[in-house]
Amino acid sequence: MVGKGVTMAEVDPRGVVVVKPSQLPAFCPNPAMPLWSWHPRVYLDVAPTGTAMCPYCGTRYELEGGPVKHGH
Repeated sequence: MVGKGVTMAEVDPRGVVVVKPSQLPAFCPNPAMPLWSWHPRVYLDVAPTGTAMCPYCGTRYELEGGPVKHGH
């Protein structure tokens, strides 16, 4: 599962995984996590609030640029 070019696992200095809009949908565990720490994959809806926490491991994910704004 680990592959080159996967950047969802970029962790900022606060220990939060920063997700770019082009990388949605966000999921955990992410490809950069060590294999021993994997759990069942869950998809995290970071778009409405700009942040989400994995219910299994507590890893925090934040959407780069904040919540997705929908225009009419």
